Amino acid sequence: MYKVAITNIQAAFREIKHFSPDDWDGDYRIAAREAIKRILEDRMKRYRDAYLDEIRLQDIDDRCNGYYPRHLLTELGDIGLSVPRTRTFSAINILNLFARRTVNVERMILLCFVLGLSTRKVGEALLPILGEVISPQTVSRIAKQLDEAVISYHKRPLSDRYKALIIDGVVMKQKTGAGSQNRIILVALGIRDDNRKEVIDFCQAQGESQAAWEGFLNNLYNRGLKGENLKLIITDGGKGLQAALPLVYGQVPVQRCWAHKMRNILNYVKRADQKAVKADLHKIIYAKDIIKAQKAAKRFVEKWKELYQEAVSCLSRDIVELLTFFRVNLDLKPSELRTTNTIERRFREVRRRTRPMGVFSDRTSVERIMFAVFIYENKKEKVATLFPLTHNN
Repeated sequence: MYKVAITNIQAAFREIKHFSPDDWDGDYRIAAREAIKRILEDRMKRYRDAYLDEIRLQDIDDRCNGYYPRHLLTELGDIGLSVPRTRTFSAINILNLFARRTVNVERMILLCFVLGLSTRKVGEALLPILGEVISPQTVSRIAKQLDEAVISYHKRPLSDRYKALIIDGVVMKQKTGAGSQNRIILVALGIRDDNRKEVIDFCQAQGESQAAWEGFLNNLYNRGLKGENLKLIITDGGKGLQAALPLVYGQVPVQRCWAHKMRNILNYVKRADQKAVKADLHKIIYAKDIIKAQKAAKRFVEKWKELYQEAVSCLSRDIVELLTFFRVNLDLKPSELRTTNTIERRFREVRRRTRPMGVFSDRTSVERIMFAVFIYENKKEKVATLFPLTHNN
């Protein structure tokens, strides 16, 4: 039988690392938790007593005031602790100090949450690792540590490094007293000088009105994204955003998304003719230069104006902004400039990861998961983030 004298919490965790997860079955796991519990509670009592001794010398009136429960989740499972306190003082700082050693467990829980598992399923997924069920309530409490990181993310200063912005919104469902309602998330993605894509920020809104978009864009501007290096802004063509952009980034050329525009045009076309109309639109989109694109657009108008006047009007009124990508030189593939597909891919990831969660319970839960997924996507893009998913957020 393996025996070792453990006199402090550091030694306890060093010994834990010597064992593989399979070694911590049955009595070993229970005994280890008990040892850590005794060490921590003893340290907290001595911390409280030292405080009382110090204030007595200062002639300050205070006295012991019992204990209150706290839980520390470790690689060995959940450890229930009694934290000693006085009328004005708590020894919780000792627990907070050593709680940082549980980062691996909390990181696993957060990553499970980010990867789309429900709070119930997170506990099931970690059962083989921790040796006991982690309750949905525990998972929810740990997930709340994202809140401060989310607030910091929304308030952080922004650089003006981006040469292009892609701006769009995604719809999420949120529970309310009147049932589930759609919630719009406004999102800005920046393309940096090194061509890496970064989700810069997002915000919740009631809709995609001009006022909502103007508020979001002004927030980006006031935090440092002045747009002095911007050469292009790509949008889906929503009226609210189109009205807000000139008020904040009026000096930046706008590219309308061809994917959205094509869908709008085909809505006016009979199914039998959609293939031919789409082929003619492709001649505009994939032209080698702007002159050939303009000629292809003119041919489209002449060919279809009698049969589909509304489809032709839908194209003609935005043709200048649909061809903006020909006029800028950003060292990017045309496919990255003529649509909002780059940000739409992030939205698909959000939907995929949040599908198991169903409807979000409140505004805070929406914020957490959007933040977590976007930070995860930024990390995949190798874009440095100040907000890693760790206990030290």
